[in-house]
Amino acid sequence: MNYHQTATLFKALAHPTRLHILDLLRGGEICVCHIERAIGKRQAYISQQLMCLREAKLVDSRREGLMVYYRIADGRVAMVLDTVLGEPVARRNEILDDCPCPRCAVVPVQDIT
Repeated sequence: MNYHQTATLFKALAHPTRLHILDLLRGGEICVCHIERAIGKRQAYISQQLMCLREAKLVDSRREGLMVYYRIADGRVAMVLDTVLGEPVARRNEILDDCPCPRCAVVPVQDIT
């Protein structure tokens, strides 16, 4: 067992916004703007928290054009969150009205005429 890695994991989890971000990511990969809108914090603050999670190797990112997408990189995170927070709720990755990300900008079928 690597106690240093485990301590790093718990340090990264010991912040409400980082927990919220990871909870959102349990539903799958999402972009920074979606995280920003879902949490209601400024982009700079979200980026700072994501940097802490990246440094702890808990999340990975990928760039697609101007969009940066994040996902959980360490399977232990989901297990810990499932234990502490319970099973993920489907609405965590819902479509947000004020979010410009590609997932939220999808036009519902009934609106296409």
